[in-house]
This record gives sequence, structure tokens and C-alpha cells, in this order.
Amino acid sequence: MTTIKDVARMSGVSISTVSRVINDSKPVSPEVRKRVLEVIEETGYRPNEVARSLVTRRSYLIGVIVNDLSNSYIAEMVKGIEEVGRMYNYDILLCGSYYDREAQMNHLSLLNRKQAEGIILIGYHFDDELIEAVKKNTKHSMYFTRDIKNDTIDHISINSFLASAEMTKYLIGEGHSRIAFLSDFGESSTHEHDKIKGYKEMLKENNINFSKVYVAEGRRYNDGYAMATEVIKDLGNVTAVFCTNDELAIGLINHLFDDGYKVPDDISVVGYGDYKESQHVRPTLTTISEPFYDVGAVTVRTLIKKIEGDKSARTTIELPYCFMERNSVKNLN
Repeated sequence: MTTIKDVARMSGVSISTVSRVINDSKPVSPEVRKRVLEVIEETGYRPNEVARSLVTRRSYLIGVIVNDLSNSYIAEMVKGIEEVGRMYNYDILLCGSYYDREAQMNHLSLLNRKQAEGIILIGYHFDDELIEAVKKNTKHSMYFTRDIKNDTIDHISINSFLASAEMTKYLIGEGHSRIAFLSDFGESSTHEHDKIKGYKEMLKENNINFSKVYVAEGRRYNDGYAMATEVIKDLGNVTAVFCTNDELAIGLINHLFDDGYKVPDDISVVGYGDYKESQHVRPTLTTISEPFYDVGAVTVRTLIKKIEGDKSARTTIELPYCFMERNSVKNLN
């Protein structure tokens, strides 16, 4: 195993100089720095992180608390966090809570014991007590959750109101005037409130009096599959269903298929999120694409800037969405 002594010998410098390069503690000439870093890369040398933290009084650790690790879009976000974190030489500790309040608080305690320099929360319905505890016990934190009600909390967001309005406008343009919205939690949550508001306001803007909101028991595939029973009752009255996420949409489409109905011939279905599965379901799903990898990358990069003392780092960032037209909508014009 390569040691710091080996790096110093191969670089032709002292051990203290190698230490200064690693810890960026004192000025080192560009030529020497380049030579030392090249040797480190060639040998695969990894500094003793415990010793490093004792010297610098820093952990270079970022904690990520996620409500549900089983979703493909969460995996994309985490990939962005890990890859960018690695670029800045930060370690990422991932904690899955699966909506368990006690688990969330335990994860926070663990990250505090490990002296995490920053914490990222990803998901829906984080307990208010957890958010307050994060703000109180962690100097730097970032959130990606559409349930943020407090603008003083640093967070990354996507304008779900505008995205929902754009999807509704598209359906109207395709000749649909009897459009239903399939929600997961109804208007009780902030992210659903904004989506439903965008949907309803676009209907109103186009003088369409019809609106119908189905509320599923959750946001997973099985919940969408179960809601198809209600949608089938309304076939003929409803010509299109706008689902609040792709997983609900795919569950709905599959149940319709199992019962002998065809999408989009019998009813059009659109989603939100552009999960990987939306490109493989048949028909391929028209949806709103959220840049999940970029969300993770921007979140951790912004957090690291704050940790490193960049006071200009933006604390509230809105990322763009994209409309993805595929094959799940019938043109009624």
C-alpha cells in the first residue's frame, strides 16, 4: 500500500509538502503541486481520512437522507450527488428512511456523530421536527422536495405549476376537453397543490368547465393500477388522464390493457417525471421530464460552495423541465 512517505520520495519533496498539497493548508508552487498530484494519481494513494480530519478539523462528509431509495428517479439524483461530490473530494453517506420518522431522526443523529459538514434531504413529507432539527444542528443543508412551504429553507425546485399547465395546454391542443387529474395525495401537499392549480387554471383559461381529480392511496405503480377501476367507470366521460407521476400512469395503463382497453385509442394517459420506465411501457408515455441527475449535481455543488464559504452561492434554485411528447395521447381534432 502506498504511503505518504512513498509519495514524497517519488515526488522529490518532503512529507510536509505532500501534506500541504493534500490539505491545501499552505501555499505550494504550481509546479510542485502538479508533480505531487500526478504521483498521487499514478499510485492511487489515499490519505488517512481519520488523520486528515484531525489535522483539518473537517470530515469532508455529506449526508443524504432519502425517503424512498426504490424509485429510479431517486437513483438518478443520488448518482448526480455522488459523482459531483467525488469531484470535490467529499464522501457521501446515504441513508434511506422509507417515510419512517424515527429512522429519519436516527439518521440525523448518526450524521451529526460523524460530523457531516452538510446534509441533503430528498423526498416528500419530511417531518417538520426533522427539518427544524437539521436547521438547528447542521450548519449547511439543502433540500429537494416539492413540499417546501418556507422560502427561508435552502432548496432546489422545479416549477410544477407551469409544468402542469403546459401539459394541460398540450392535451387541450390535441382536442381534449374532458381531462381528469390523477393525484397521489390530493391538494393537502404543496407539490400536488401546485400541479392541480396549474391543471385547473389552464382549463379555466380555455373556458373548459369540466375538471375531475382522482386521489390514489399513494404514488406507486400498484396505486395507479388500482385507480384504473375508477377511470374505467368514467370512460366516455373522461378522454384523457393526467397522472401526477409516471409510476401511477404506468400502473393505470397496464390495468387498462389487462381489462381490454387500449391507450390512446380508448383513453389518453400522460405522466410527470420522465422516469426511465416511461420510455419502455407501451405505448411510450408522454410526460414532463425532470432533470433528476442535474438536481442531484446542482444540489451537492451548491452545498459544497456553502461549506467552502462561498457566500454568493444561491440558496433557492429553480431548474428547468422539458415536455416529452411520445405515443400515449390520441389527437381528437
